[in-house]
Amino acid sequence: MSVKSSVSDYSGAEKPRLSETRSIDYIPLRERHGHPFSQFTLWFGGNLQITAIVTGALAVVLGGDVVWSLIGLLVGQILGAAIMSLHAMQGPRLGLPQMITSRMQFGVFGAVIPLVLVCMMYVGFSASGTVLAGQALAKLVGVSKATGMILFSTLIVIIAVLGYRVIHQLGKVASVIGVLAFAYLFITLFTTHDLSAVWQNQHFTPANFLLAVSLSSSWQIAFCPYVSDYSRYLPADVSAKKLFSAVFLGTVLGTQASMTLGVIVAAIAGSAFAGNEVGYIVSMGSTATMAMVIYFAICFGKITFTTLNAYGSFMSLTTIVSGFRQQTTLSQGARILFVVLMVALACVIALLSEPAFLKSFTHFLLFLLAFFVPWSAISLTDFYLITKGRVDVPALSQPDGRYGRWNLAGITVYFLGVLVQLPFIDNPLHHGSLTWIFAGNDVSWIVGWFATALLWLIASRWDRRGTPEKSIYPAV
Repeated sequence: MSVKSSVSDYSGAEKPRLSETRSIDYIPLRERHGHPFSQFTLWFGGNLQITAIVTGALAVVLGGDVVWSLIGLLVGQILGAAIMSLHAMQGPRLGLPQMITSRMQFGVFGAVIPLVLVCMMYVGFSASGTVLAGQALAKLVGVSKATGMILFSTLIVIIAVLGYRVIHQLGKVASVIGVLAFAYLFITLFTTHDLSAVWQNQHFTPANFLLAVSLSSSWQIAFCPYVSDYSRYLPADVSAKKLFSAVFLGTVLGTQASMTLGVIVAAIAGSAFAGNEVGYIVSMGSTATMAMVIYFAICFGKITFTTLNAYGSFMSLTTIVSGFRQQTTLSQGARILFVVLMVALACVIALLSEPAFLKSFTHFLLFLLAFFVPWSAISLTDFYLITKGRVDVPALSQPDGRYGRWNLAGITVYFLGVLVQLPFIDNPLHHGSLTWIFAGNDVSWIVGWFATALLWLIASRWDRRGTPEKSIYPAV
């Protein structure tokens, strides 16, 4: 049964439940619901938050000026968001979460390789979010920072267990709260500070400009491993143009607004911002009441984003376990266990790493590119140019089926994609030997994406596993 031939099935669509019951399994057409606008509010509201502010501030903290940092950040948003939005379109077309589709390119067992790295990413982002949200929640309810982090993590567990529909509803509320909070902060910023010196201080350098591009592009590309998790319930025949536009505009506008605020605040605050990110933002409140309102907005903004990471980590861990156990569904008890496990790990890391948060997070965010750019290139090239969206869904859970246990071609191309970037990476965690060609600038993610895409196109010519003439779905 092809996707397009079954559009009539939507007429009998089931009413979606508040608590999600599905996990990595295929979403039948009768359960599809929603509108692309929900993607806009999810990514717009989810990015109006403190971690994005801090990430934007890094462009200035690490040496850039305001004007060229903002331009570089915008360029990076556009590049990264375009890739992210292409991944989002895989969700409704396949009816599957993002990372389980990697079994098509890596094999049922081989997909564990990128999945482990994705889990590490989720935990890292969740930990960083817990640090900042914990600071705000501690001030809001009058407890210690450690207690604030634990309370925040508990809330994330509850929402992540409820799942897809609740997360999208949070996105809508977060958009409203975020717009109001950011409007207040921007108005306060422009009415209480003379920014003329900030705008006039322009000193373009390729290194700082590319740093800003890398910061924002890596931010967007980091969403790629789970963006289609939140679009997979949409009708299979949803407009590609509308879906792409909703995700693209939502994530670009939301992130750029946050990073713009971070850039300007960091330029004004100087050394007073680093290490006291939440406190400095809240100090912009003119009264004690407004300060508490901003604390609340920071906490709420982090709820959506950290829940995305917790939900994504649960989905990835489920995909890893189910691959070896040949499962396609997960019990509610196991769902709760997996969510608690991943959130608890992030909370422990947050409790232990708070003093070095800003520095560690910078290195972590930029180094992520080396591992997710090759996976993204393989996934998108395969979906749009090779298989053209045709998938054998039952075979994704059959190690001895069409996709096999380990696809050495996919695994080899992936590692080659990582290796080809290493000479061009300029990061405290790794200094590439060829960065001098670009005056010490990190362009590894550009080299890696196109090199991996080309390698996968070549390798696919010798793929003997075969692509089905049309998608094969489970009997549901």
